[in-house]
Amino acid sequence: MKEIEKPSPLRERGGCWFECGVQQLHIGVERDFRPARKAHPAFAVADLRALRETLLARGFAVIEDDNLPGTERFYSEDPWGNRLEFIQRAER
Repeated sequence: MKEIEKPSPLRERGGCWFECGVQQLHIGVERDFRPARKAHPAFAVADLRALRETLLARGFAVIEDDNLPGTERFYSEDPWGNRLEFIQRAER
């Protein structure tokens, strides 16, 4: 992901912004931070199996979940402990 410049009025708050295609990821700084365990982003991916293998190979935990019909998905965590969901429509 390419880092992009934050608007001038927001720079002094810290954090950083990234861009990938039309998507942006904004990472903020918070005193007494606690990772989100329930609320989380879900990322639709084209090759869920390859991503799973990449994460496992790099030491990240993967939690499988088959409770959403018509999809394959799993959860992992970012380096700060926030929950991340990765999802792909099941092949028919």
